[in-house]
Amino acid sequence: MKKKDVALVLSGGGARGFAHIGAINTLLEQGYNITSIAGTSMGALVGGIYAAGGLGLFQEFANSLDVTEVLKLADFSISTKGIIKGRKIIERLKEMVPDRNIEDLPIPFSAVATEINTGREAVFTTGRLFDAIRASIAIPTVFQPLKIGDSIYVDGGVVNPLPINRVKRNDGDILVVVDVNSQVAPVHMQSVEEAELSQSYIKQLISKYKKSENVPEENHNEKIGLFNLATRSIFLMINRISELTINNSGADILINVSHESFGIYDFYKARDIIAEGAVVSEKALKEFESRRDYLLS
Repeated sequence: MKKKDVALVLSGGGARGFAHIGAINTLLEQGYNITSIAGTSMGALVGGIYAAGGLGLFQEFANSLDVTEVLKLADFSISTKGIIKGRKIIERLKEMVPDRNIEDLPIPFSAVATEINTGREAVFTTGRLFDAIRASIAIPTVFQPLKIGDSIYVDGGVVNPLPINRVKRNDGDILVVVDVNSQVAPVHMQSVEEAELSQSYIKQLISKYKKSENVPEENHNEKIGLFNLATRSIFLMINRISELTINNSGADILINVSHESFGIYDFYKARDIIAEGAVVSEKALKEFESRRDYLLS
């Protein structure tokens, strides 16, 4: 049976967004043709890089990340707008994938951000690719907002964490939605060793942040506590909006990655996260094809 074209929607979710790589690879391996992409936050990053033809290089880069490399890319700031500037990671991405206009990409692509002054959704379908990506990944309290002209942008997940309504549709295509914040049982179960490494990583992250600010210890502890609370609150809100969106989505294929599988800052676990994305995608595709074969029989 001939496989059909796919309109692909990719959620945000921090490091869990690496699972989008596994999902895209699996779709391609199974003979699906991705004809359009819409993404928020990490979904915009992975989707935009795929649309630009650079997913292979990006996957190699992601797989090479360890704790030390992640810390090198974290350019901390004393600004109260966000603890990470975000310039280093964008410049590193541009080394792999040359910047270009979104309208020149071979695949229609939409990146969603939030214009913070108005609270309105901003949908990037034209303009510089990495401006759109940088705007979309600006998680409040984590990455500093991006200013373009008179507008200031933060993470698209604030208003549209799963931009199903922003992907270009074609007649007869299949709507595939990848949600990496799903309330399902995790495939990956964290070992004791992994838990210990995660704790060590967070300690190193905090230590680097402390050195970057050079302020008293008690102020650091208060800031880190507020930062963790704010970030957790934001992702709880995003998860709830995502659930409501999915319930009304009409998705043909829903690929779920558990929010419990990996942490939102586990960027040094890319290889495992990508693998989980591939596993759950293969399962979802098999279920879809079984349903389709049954209906056509």
